[in-house]
Amino acid sequence: MNSILKLIRRFVGIMVLSFVLLILLNLSLLAAIAARQAANQSPWTIAMETAQALKPADSGFTVTSEAFASLRACGAWAVLIDESTGEVVWQTEDLPVTVPMHYTYSDIAALTRGYIDSYPTFPAASAYGLMVLGFPRTSYWKHMWPSWDYQLIAHAPQIALTAAALNLILILLIYLTANYRLLRSVQPLASGIQTLPSGEPVFIPEHGLLSELASSLNRTSGLLQSQKYELRKKETARANWIAGISHDIRTPLSMVMGYAEQLKDDAALSRGQQKKAAVILRESERMRDLVNDLNLASKLEYNMQPAHLRTENLTAIVRQAAVDFINADIAGKYPVEWTGNQPQIPCTADVDRELLTRAVMNLFHNCRNHNEEGCTIYISIRRSEASWDIRVEDDGVGLSDEELNRLRDASQGAACGAGIDGQRHGLGLQLVRQIASVFGGEILMDHSNYGGFSVTISLPAADT
Repeated sequence: MNSILKLIRRFVGIMVLSFVLLILLNLSLLAAIAARQAANQSPWTIAMETAQALKPADSGFTVTSEAFASLRACGAWAVLIDESTGEVVWQTEDLPVTVPMHYTYSDIAALTRGYIDSYPTFPAASAYGLMVLGFPRTSYWKHMWPSWDYQLIAHAPQIALTAAALNLILILLIYLTANYRLLRSVQPLASGIQTLPSGEPVFIPEHGLLSELASSLNRTSGLLQSQKYELRKKETARANWIAGISHDIRTPLSMVMGYAEQLKDDAALSRGQQKKAAVILRESERMRDLVNDLNLASKLEYNMQPAHLRTENLTAIVRQAAVDFINADIAGKYPVEWTGNQPQIPCTADVDRELLTRAVMNLFHNCRNHNEEGCTIYISIRRSEASWDIRVEDDGVGLSDEELNRLRDASQGAACGAGIDGQRHGLGLQLVRQIASVFGGEILMDHSNYGGFSVTISLPAADT
């Protein structure tokens, strides 16, 4: 509804602006016309100046050369009427032959108000009689019977303002009435466009001035709903497939790991055979971790994994994960060192202890999986503005700049392929990224200060 009100205000604003501009334009034109008229002298003024320029001469009367020039410039003629006899005692040379040479009082009254033989006339008093100037027939129009009611003149400003207000209201009503159907058609269209981003179905009645646009919006909504349904089917099928594969692979994988464990410690086998069994066991463990990571990543992606967030001490969680990793590293090829001074204040954040432990263990396993010859793993926790940064890095083989950029740019942490020796940097880091996102954090990947690879989990600090 707000959008419709905005449209109405916009329409009314445009109309009022047009009305104001129209008034200004008319006033400008009126001023221009008035200025043009002001350049010419008023016929009454010319008549008065001619009467004042009249003076006796040997042949009767004459006027100054300036007065003659003024009469010629406007194409006027002049006569002087004797007040006692009504006879014309002087006239200009260009006097029309149809102009009378004798006037009664009624004739004088008529010419004062109007015309002589269709020539507009303008009289002026002279010391020698009545001076009358006649102008070309198409030069002036005279209102011969002017008469105005006094109350009309006295209330002219109020009448003008009332008339202007009534005209404005009438124009507004006409404008709104003419656009009423358009506004009615726009209302459902605006509502439909606002509903589209929410993913809800939209149906707009296909009638009115904008029926074609309504039809297009309905088709667009139908197409979006169809795509949404197909995408949901694909996502459900993908999640079910991953869950089924994860379930079906666990039983045979457990058997492989069990037999490999027995063969690795079987004294009846040669040393080489025991090593092969150890490799089978190690790779089976990787496969188990991969299946678990894939299943958990799928659950996090589709919000199927509940997260129980509580305020936890990050130092305790990271230290426990490090202890568990060290205990599993029987050969001691991956020592863990705590770098820097441990924070003096509690490192608290709202996390799920199990998920965060899984993320940190994934980073430890990532260091192990990509450094088969062994490496030292360095961990630290530092405060960075309003967050805690858990940093896990190693001094192993590391990554090239190209491989690092590929990891950073990989869509949602997808696997990076053979460019990183076929290892699962991508899936493991994707899971870490998803877990950090559940806690409102993020991960940052970079080269390690010790020559290897580094990952930082940045988590918002808990309010204390």
